[in-house]
Amino acid sequence: MSESPNAAVPRRTLRSAGAAAVVATLTALTSACAAAGGAVAAPATSTLPPTPPAPAPSLSQEQVDSALTSLDGLVTDAMDRTGVPGVAVAVVHRDQVVYSKGFGVREVGEPEPVDPDTVFQLASVSKPLASTVVAGVVGQGVVEWDQPARQYDPSFALNDPYVTEHATIADLLSHRSGLHTGAGDLLEDLGFDREYILSHLDQQPLDPFRSSYNYSNFGYTAGGEAAAVAMGTSWEELADQVLFDPLGMTDTSYRHEDYVAAANKAVIHVPAGDGTWVARYTRDADAEAPAGGASSSVRDLAEWIRLQLGNGVHDGTQVIDPDALAVTRVPHSVSSLPASPDARTGFYGLGWNVSYDDQGRLQIGHSGAFDLGAATSVLMLPVEQLGIVALTNGRPEGIPEAITAGFFDVAKNGQPTVDWLTATSGLFAQLELANAPETDWSQPPVDPQPARDLAAYTGTYANSYYGPLTVTADGDRLTMTMGPADAPTTFPLTHHADDVFTFESIGENANGLAGALFTVDEGGTAASVRLDFYDRTGLGTFVRG
Repeated sequence: MSESPNAAVPRRTLRSAGAAAVVATLTALTSACAAAGGAVAAPATSTLPPTPPAPAPSLSQEQVDSALTSLDGLVTDAMDRTGVPGVAVAVVHRDQVVYSKGFGVREVGEPEPVDPDTVFQLASVSKPLASTVVAGVVGQGVVEWDQPARQYDPSFALNDPYVTEHATIADLLSHRSGLHTGAGDLLEDLGFDREYILSHLDQQPLDPFRSSYNYSNFGYTAGGEAAAVAMGTSWEELADQVLFDPLGMTDTSYRHEDYVAAANKAVIHVPAGDGTWVARYTRDADAEAPAGGASSSVRDLAEWIRLQLGNGVHDGTQVIDPDALAVTRVPHSVSSLPASPDARTGFYGLGWNVSYDDQGRLQIGHSGAFDLGAATSVLMLPVEQLGIVALTNGRPEGIPEAITAGFFDVAKNGQPTVDWLTATSGLFAQLELANAPETDWSQPPVDPQPARDLAAYTGTYANSYYGPLTVTADGDRLTMTMGPADAPTTFPLTHHADDVFTFESIGENANGLAGALFTVDEGGTAASVRLDFYDRTGLGTFVRG
């Protein structure tokens, strides 16, 4: 294997991006186990040596059958070791759905079993679905990958005028716009909608355009929205028209309300801390629908895998233009640099992690992770006409990645060569450590000084990105309220020391206690407050009006 499963994950990454870092590492790890792809011949006038022919399929039917035989054991082993409530898996080989099965239950404490029609929230497996949709629009000639998104959606804007005018749909779908990792995610956690979040991305600072890779859900969403605006429809309707309806994917949607309404759905779960799992949260990802808001069943996703492996053909019909689809599988960004000369570089295409094995064969895949209770994985070897999808209703612990990687490992080597669950769970545990707050607010200060009279802190504070923050006193307690005017969130504040209070962070990116640091003027009244949890890109200071 080319990279250690213990490779460092940078601190200060939001969880959605951290899961992407994990899957990029896993893609590099699994690429030595199985892969597939193609090559482009050099022009006839080139002075370069001729390009080697595209790798030929090498997996026999017997090898694939052996891997299929192993799948029940791979899934039940992962469930036994983790206790995750439910799993569903489907496999496509040579345009046939050769495996489709559910395991466990849809919700802890309830008897209804998971089956191939059970609808799961997909999290970031929504991204390769979305790039398939946009490829359909490209194939119709309505948009082009390399034309500016603003050409199609005049409302699109980022912090730099040059980037605003030049960022293409491909730039946005390959995370190279310069938006920081997780830009906009904290607005979503507060309940702001897609329109609000996209209209405030122009306040986010940017890294170098096209020479940096930062995993951005809302940059990706902006790319999908540009295609929808160009088609004169909503993203949700566009996905139905271009992909879901033609493939008969009746249980698939980018609307959270459709997931909620599904009679056969898997409820999301988190560990209870005692070895069991509990259905504690809901996760509405409508705001970032193209990047993380899809829900589907493995029966439906198997039809999408058939289309992917068929280069846009489904049941004899060319649904998606093959050239437009091929662009999604080409490396557009370097997602991770090799740690040593013999390690592999990680690449990102358009909604796909892209890697190559020792024979130069292409492998594409993606993971999805909701820290509030869902984890998913899809992995394909196009030249082998082989793909697998695994969906779970539990918080990300590397379970679906272990199943998909283990399946391909057995297909190539006859048996697992790695304890995949140990490797993948280790990466996610490392990610959890990386997401810890920089300041441990749970530790009491050495010599705490009392707070001022609470009236010194009360009032309304302005912030152009997050909107107003109102601090209110009720007896000897402070609270702060922020978020959308029609659905604000109120946070109790606990005194820490001096003019510093703490509050519990919320949402997909919550990581425990956070700090509210008031700055008091000479008159003894707070002039501003900085919320460190919301200040990851320098936008978390609220100033008294």
